[in-house]
Amino acid sequence: MNREKQAIADNPQRVLIFDTTLRDGEQSPGATMSHAEKLEIAELLDEMGVDIIEAGFPIASEGDFAAVSEIAQRSKNSTICGLARANYKDIDRCWEAVKHAASPRIHTFIGTSPLHRAIPNLTMDEMAERIHDTVTHARNLCENVQWSPMDATRTEWDYLRRVVEIAIKAGATTINIPDTVGYTAPNESADLIRRLLAEVDGASDVIFATHCHNDLGMATANALAAVEGGARQIECTINGLGERAGNTALEEVVMAMKVRHDIIPYSTGIDSTKIMHISRRVATVAGFPVQFNKAIVGKNAFAHESGIHQDGMLKNAETFEIMRPADVGLKETNIVMGKHSGRAALRSKLKDLGYELADNQLQDIFVRFKALADRKKEVYDEDIEALVQAQGDAEDHVELKFLRVICGTEAPQSADLTLRVGGETQQITATGDGPVDATFNAIKALVPHNARLQLYQVHAVTEGTDAQATVTVRMEESGRIVTGQSSDTDTVVASARAYIAALNRLIVRRGTTPEGADKRTISYRDTV
Repeated sequence: MNREKQAIADNPQRVLIFDTTLRDGEQSPGATMSHAEKLEIAELLDEMGVDIIEAGFPIASEGDFAAVSEIAQRSKNSTICGLARANYKDIDRCWEAVKHAASPRIHTFIGTSPLHRAIPNLTMDEMAERIHDTVTHARNLCENVQWSPMDATRTEWDYLRRVVEIAIKAGATTINIPDTVGYTAPNESADLIRRLLAEVDGASDVIFATHCHNDLGMATANALAAVEGGARQIECTINGLGERAGNTALEEVVMAMKVRHDIIPYSTGIDSTKIMHISRRVATVAGFPVQFNKAIVGKNAFAHESGIHQDGMLKNAETFEIMRPADVGLKETNIVMGKHSGRAALRSKLKDLGYELADNQLQDIFVRFKALADRKKEVYDEDIEALVQAQGDAEDHVELKFLRVICGTEAPQSADLTLRVGGETQQITATGDGPVDATFNAIKALVPHNARLQLYQVHAVTEGTDAQATVTVRMEESGRIVTGQSSDTDTVVASARAYIAALNRLIVRRGTTPEGADKRTISYRDTV
């Protein structure tokens, strides 16, 4: 009996959390993460109690294979899973990547709805045979095998029942029922799981899972309904990251079960106090800021502006908060740091925020913290996190040394820029349609490239005219997508540093990554 089955045998109300941030989440256009970032996120997921981490799609690229393989070797608590299409080559490659994990899993899938059956042009019988053969092959390699009928919620009932039974008899230990395009509704989600459990031979011997997309905004509701119907594994991502409208958000299902345990009497192994930290880290590395009113982890999730709300909160916080900020790792006291704070205070604050830094890293952040404190009246937790996140990956082929812009009502605006490029200092003045455009033109003149700017996004880290601006820049060149992010009280400086951070990543990928290694080269969609 594998560890997941044992956990449910010990507690029938236990729900396994299967996190696919590093696989399905990374499929969001522009959300590609570097190797180091994947390892970091995997470590955070492992520490917070995620049962299964889907670390990637090993056949997709050498980069994905390397990341899944290293995550498998490093994992301390979680089962490590890789994705594979229904063919021997994918499954073999997946096994090579996950086999060194203390608890490995192969996840293989095929599209079973009429629309998806038309892609490989297979008859129902031909597809059924392929499912049997590939699941059998996976089980011969690994004792822990998950199988998914992609687009299950639009698959004919009789055929879905048939292929699920085939997969179980072939050795699958987990059957995942994906709502691949976010099509179903909660009552349908629950009924589908109930029918499968009641009518499929061998259903009681496997774990049923649910994988919901959010195209109609019902992913969390559908996932919880599936659990009510008998599913005992939820596939989800941090912040609901994922292609199109995203996936079920881990933080939402975990906190729903925790807060409304009276009517959703299920439990997980997640340490919810680590949610806020990993949410912010995923938002940073993926370049997808969390919307302010996002449930659980949004900036306004525990903010109160209405006078009636504020009055109620002062008298009793429970009047307008159904959970405590501390439950998700958010400190209730935010304004505690200033220009008179020392290294010890900063180290303690960073530890509270989830960061354990070496002395040299602390010194670098301390210097920048002091500089920020001199410019700002109040330094918030978000400001300090922005300083940590702005450290970057030491990919400093290009470094900003000096920037001065001239802007105003009369065009053109100009930027006087000095960069250190490959150890050599270079200076230029360029013009543009606004100070940011002029700055980007100056950078491109000193570091020529053909990358296309896909995204330029600015948001304030905290309130006030002295707030730090966090700028996210996403660039694409020949199929490679990179993201850079930086924060500063000067929006133009933050923009320049974010652009340079993205450019440095692009340079590193050009120089050290085999051609195509970071590009998705799979012709049949790597999705469930």
